[in-house]
Amino acid sequence: MDDINGLLNEHISAINTVWVALCAALIFFMEAGFALLEAGFIRAKNAMSIIAKVIIDITFGGVAFFVLGFGIAYGVSNGWVAFDFGIIERDLGLDLTVSNQLFWFIQLGFAIAAISIVSGALAERMKLWSYAILVVCFCGFMYPLIANWVWNPQGWLAIRGFNDFAGSAAVHAMGGFSALAAAMVLGPRIGKYSKDGTSNTIPGHNLPLASVGAFILWFGWFGFNPGSTLGAVGNWELIGSVVVNTFLASASGGIATMFYTYYSYGKIDITMVINGILAGLVSITAGCNVVDPMSAIIIGFIAGILVDVAVLFFDKIKIDDPVGAIAVHGINGLFGTIAVGLFASEGGLFFGGSTDLLITQIIGVFTIIIFSFSITFILMKILKNIVGIRITSQEEEAGIDSVSFGVKSYSNE
Repeated sequence: MDDINGLLNEHISAINTVWVALCAALIFFMEAGFALLEAGFIRAKNAMSIIAKVIIDITFGGVAFFVLGFGIAYGVSNGWVAFDFGIIERDLGLDLTVSNQLFWFIQLGFAIAAISIVSGALAERMKLWSYAILVVCFCGFMYPLIANWVWNPQGWLAIRGFNDFAGSAAVHAMGGFSALAAAMVLGPRIGKYSKDGTSNTIPGHNLPLASVGAFILWFGWFGFNPGSTLGAVGNWELIGSVVVNTFLASASGGIATMFYTYYSYGKIDITMVINGILAGLVSITAGCNVVDPMSAIIIGFIAGILVDVAVLFFDKIKIDDPVGAIAVHGINGLFGTIAVGLFASEGGLFFGGSTDLLITQIIGVFTIIIFSFSITFILMKILKNIVGIRITSQEEEAGIDSVSFGVKSYSNE
């Protein structure tokens, strides 16, 4: 009997290992989506700089998350922080049936996705080496601390019952509001706002490229959310539910943005539809494991409207975000986390539950937002005063690609 149980456990571990490895690879491939989406949304003279930033996210961020980040996130926690180094060998208390090394890799994907949100909001004007320092601090300390609160079994939010299944708060709201703080300190691009305060459109150079990036992100999200089950065996129904909810919310977000832009401007704005789809994905990421399909449609539809309103709001207050990262990830990460407390099939306020879950979700997401914004703002101020964070006006006019890399993105420029 022991031999049979041992063989069965080996087969379960093998199946789950393949599942998690596949999902982790999809999540890693999302970095290509970030690179192409952000490159397409900015001017051609800076396209290579975005590729460079995503490479910095992966390389500098990956090493920082290995050396410091994983231990802070999943070491023995006092509820707020843990201290360990490298990939921890002991049992993490998560009932994993895959190796800690593979769990580290899928968590790495979450960490570099969070910092890649920030890179888009800082496009076309930040020094690359200063950005690299920001990445190390973000992936080595900031993101891991929030992961500790949310996903470490001893984390104070995990103990309270905070539900952030795949990271609407811990990845997207954190990345979005870190992006807001960084963009505020960095300031807008030259020419974005006139002296009288009016906003000038700086169009992206390649919308088909941005669209390909969006499709890659959309594709990768079916590793991001279902992969958070951390195992396939015994999770068949949950995986199916997560996949359906993820798709329906994204589709609904795109539909909402189509209608909103058509009736607001008389034509469909494809750039906003792209962001509407992404907003739907962000908003469902926290609750895709606990809401029903109709709720997913409603959540995604609201997100598709919110992203349009938020983009206009931040532009009005002169926050220059070339790719809409703050609206897509920050605002809809906030909304999606709170939506769990309203739409969860068990415990949600709209489904006969009390306010307990809703209050927990609100406390959790606002703590994450305040922490992310404050630490990023302070860090950017320190970098600004010590090493500088902004390229010169001459470099900005010429383009980062030619100044920093000595090349142009396209041979016919």
